[in-house]
Amino acid sequence: MTAPLARRLGLSDAVFIGLGSMIGAGVFAAFTPAAQAAGNGLLIGLAVAAIVALCNALASAQLAAKYPTSGGTYIYGRAELGPWWGFIAGWGFVVGKIASCAAMALTFAAYAAPAGWERPVGIAAVVALAAVNYFGVTRTAQLARAIVVVVLLVLAIVASSAFAAPSLVNSTTGLLSGGWYGILQSAGLLFFAFAGYARIATMGEEVRNPERTIPAAIIIALTIAVVVYAVIAVTVLAVLGPDGVARSSAPLADTAIAGGWSWAGPVVRVGAAAASLGALLALIAGIGRTSLAMAREGDLPRWLAAVHPRWKVPHHAEIAIAVVIALLVATVDLRGAIGFSSFGVLVYYFVANVAAFKQQPRRYPRLLQVIGGVGCLVLVATLPLASIAVGVTVIAVGVVYRVAVTRSSSRSAT
Repeated sequence: MTAPLARRLGLSDAVFIGLGSMIGAGVFAAFTPAAQAAGNGLLIGLAVAAIVALCNALASAQLAAKYPTSGGTYIYGRAELGPWWGFIAGWGFVVGKIASCAAMALTFAAYAAPAGWERPVGIAAVVALAAVNYFGVTRTAQLARAIVVVVLLVLAIVASSAFAAPSLVNSTTGLLSGGWYGILQSAGLLFFAFAGYARIATMGEEVRNPERTIPAAIIIALTIAVVVYAVIAVTVLAVLGPDGVARSSAPLADTAIAGGWSWAGPVVRVGAAAASLGALLALIAGIGRTSLAMAREGDLPRWLAAVHPRWKVPHHAEIAIAVVIALLVATVDLRGAIGFSSFGVLVYYFVANVAAFKQQPRRYPRLLQVIGGVGCLVLVATLPLASIAVGVTVIAVGVVYRVAVTRSSSRSAT
């Protein structure tokens, strides 16, 4: 067994890490593709995504209280369902969230970098935040707290600017104009925005009093995120209309400018950059902990299980993750990264719901896990076909890898 991580995080630290993952993962990046899929129906899609996220969050909270260690659903799936279930969850999480990191780095660069310098600036952000994570989880929590405060202030400016807009679009009409398929596709894309609460569960080995802290932090962080997302979604649709949101590469900045607050455009861009950095910071930390758990069990190379003797972080895993993310930032596009990330994370939460359905003793009714599991499958099926194809391929690669490793280990044992 490798060295344990240190329990240094309290309830507020865990809540801010979760918020840093959610408020930024979607509020500046996911509304445009969701509006392209469903128009005003993205409001229904947001509600569907929130319901599925709530069911998934309660499944994660129930499981995390029993298994307060690093790895999240990878550990839960192994313990409740078996090694293969755990591997599929862990692999889906790692590859999906690495895609999320690429999306957040690209979002940051889109707001902060001069034209033509987006990819180099995105790579620089990945390297800088990986360095912050390398030097201890308390530094991660401190920076996440500061970023969340800045982002919430900026979002308050966006919401306030709507009252100064010369005219508002009727955002309650045409909710079904995109059809149910479009609405469900928007829900799948918006689910990308809610998945940050997983970061709290994956860091279970570093939270004080985890049996109580993790469930409480997950529920608090998700509730705050749902309220913030609902307010911003209504605001941007009311000011820009669904077509305006679908056309905009920066809908929140455009909303503030349309309200006559031209000074707010640069401020919103700063907030978007900060939000993207907050999400990227927490995502790198969460992927590192899941990779650590998988490496401890031999499902990833055991070199990744190393814990730094001083800083108590999985430093080998975080270095490797930063390298892979940087390569993706240099090669992928934003929408493709969001769709693929949603695929991997929905697979992860499907396993979480199945594991929580089986778990005894229980905190929450099994019906919630049924809704959550079915919701994950429906949202996966309605993602863009390219995202589904890439997701299935990557999961298949992971399965082939584990089969090869398992056979090699069996031959060595004999």
